[in-house]
Amino acid sequence: MIHLDADDLWVMATAACCAMACGLLGCFLVLQRLSLLGDAISHAILPGIAAAFIVTGSRASGGMLVGAAVAGLVTAFLAAAIRRIGRVPEDAALGVVFTSLFALGVVMITWVAGSIDLDPGCVLYGLIEFVPDDRVELPWPLAGVAVPRAFAWLAGALVVAVVFVSLLLKELRLVAFDASLATAMGFSAAALHSVFLGVTTATIVLSFEAVGSILVVAMLVAPGATARLLVDRLGAMLLVAALAGLASAVGGYLLALCMDTSVAGAMSVVAGGLFAAALLLSPRHGAVARLLQRWALTLRIRGEDILGELHRAGEPRPSPPSAIAEPPPEMPRWERSLATRLLLLRGLATRSAAGLALTPRGAERAEELVRHHRRWERYLLRETELPLDHLHEPAHRVEHFIAGDLARRLEAEVPDASDPHRPGATERNPD
Repeated sequence: MIHLDADDLWVMATAACCAMACGLLGCFLVLQRLSLLGDAISHAILPGIAAAFIVTGSRASGGMLVGAAVAGLVTAFLAAAIRRIGRVPEDAALGVVFTSLFALGVVMITWVAGSIDLDPGCVLYGLIEFVPDDRVELPWPLAGVAVPRAFAWLAGALVVAVVFVSLLLKELRLVAFDASLATAMGFSAAALHSVFLGVTTATIVLSFEAVGSILVVAMLVAPGATARLLVDRLGAMLLVAALAGLASAVGGYLLALCMDTSVAGAMSVVAGGLFAAALLLSPRHGAVARLLQRWALTLRIRGEDILGELHRAGEPRPSPPSAIAEPPPEMPRWERSLATRLLLLRGLATRSAAGLALTPRGAERAEELVRHHRRWERYLLRETELPLDHLHEPAHRVEHFIAGDLARRLEAEVPDASDPHRPGATERNPD
């Protein structure tokens, strides 16, 4: 049984504010395929932090926040400049910028590490476990109430992110899905993107000291990507991303307590686990759902193939017999068995001592399938140069998807639905 005290709750609240703020903004990064930009900014602000210490000689938060913010904005605009001037892909420009600046920051921190408690480990993992130890008093009307300084900053960042997204949701949606249309409608997509980058950079900078770069990157990408798999509407996506960030913060902290491991690392693992679960179990886009859809389609096609076999078996045989028969499709035994069971359950076929037979509904569906098959064969025979013995396979692949308007158009184009393989059938359009 895990016992949580007030300090544990403050840690979870601080992480939740960070995760929810980053998750809301990360949705737009995911939609614009700019997730690497958040990674780039969170790594590239490192030289800004080191430079602020070198210039001021102090670990005061104000100077480091300014240095980190400047470095983050420089990263975004430097990557855009490299992409525009060097004509390289955006991901390549971001990769070059953030790896170079991050390496520079590691060198700078290593250089000053002897004179200050500032090391790469703190930068990567943060010090979220010690958030309750650094408290500040809130201003009026909550004067006298002391809260962790990191919580105060990140709660403010969450409020700013919520207000920013709420006020500019329509514009952000338009820019995310069609920046050219936004510009044509009078919105400055570039200006809005710059403001969005500014808010994102500020959120990353405020999160950086408490949670480190690993958790910032995870929360900028994982909740938004998870929400994208689960829902299709932007409003619902924002809500799901915020909830996924909250679950990652709380679940990750509890996991870290159980395993006695890094809090930021555990939160990132939970965020990745939620994404993996969505990737597998999403009702529309998940791997399991797609696999079930493929199986359902396979069984439907196998069942329709069996209907076609039964229909053709009941047709009178031509005399003399056709030189080119329509061979029954090959299928694994387990697929045939399962497809047959489904036909029986759906009332399209019956089983008796004489074997499998079509019901009236099954006969109607089988006749429709064979009619579509033969019309498509005649269409290919007329419009292509395929030989007669090459018509069956492409028609067999298409017959299962001919319905509605396509079926009506095909019937108007090819009224004759007789077997083109029978003796005396017209092989080519005389035109």
